[in-house]
Amino acid sequence: MARRSATQVADSRAQTLDAAVELASVIGLEGLTIGRLAEQLEMSKSGLVGRFGSKEELQLAVLELAADAFRHAVYEPAAAQPSGFTRLTAICDAWITYLRDPPFSGGCFLTTASVEFDARPGPVNAAVKAVMRRWLGVLEREATAAIEQGELAPDTDPSDIAFTINALAVGANCHYQLHHDPRALTRARHAMARVLAPSSA
Repeated sequence: MARRSATQVADSRAQTLDAAVELASVIGLEGLTIGRLAEQLEMSKSGLVGRFGSKEELQLAVLELAADAFRHAVYEPAAAQPSGFTRLTAICDAWITYLRDPPFSGGCFLTTASVEFDARPGPVNAAVKAVMRRWLGVLEREATAAIEQGELAPDTDPSDIAFTINALAVGANCHYQLHHDPRALTRARHAMARVLAPSSA
């Protein structure tokens, strides 16, 4: 049998990851096992072990892919906007759109992973923390720019802005996924707008 090229191997791993992140969005990262994924893909466990090595390595790869999808959907569309208030507003708009039409069946993957692993120490917990720290850092930097440009009140705490916007998005995702009520997303966007109300100075 002819050996597969590096491109074929990479493509096979990418296709497997696509299926894994979709499955994990519904059953959770902890529920994502080599056996469960092998059953889903109708392939051997040994084949998956060869691609990922272990359940934990599979979980970490899936989390990385989900974080990339979030960044592509939420941050990248806003990145072309001027830094500060305008970019923060664009991020909020893209975020609500992402929550309304998520790339995965289970909704916002990062929200689910944060809840699932908040009390589970280990490498996956550390990876989830790192992803969320980076994202909150992005929001804090944009809030800082808005303050420096006089778009937000000078006594505004950038960390409060980042925390509140993220909390609103997390709450909206949970409510929307549980109740399928689009009004939750509208309320969250209005609340974000109030948090980002420009300085009257």
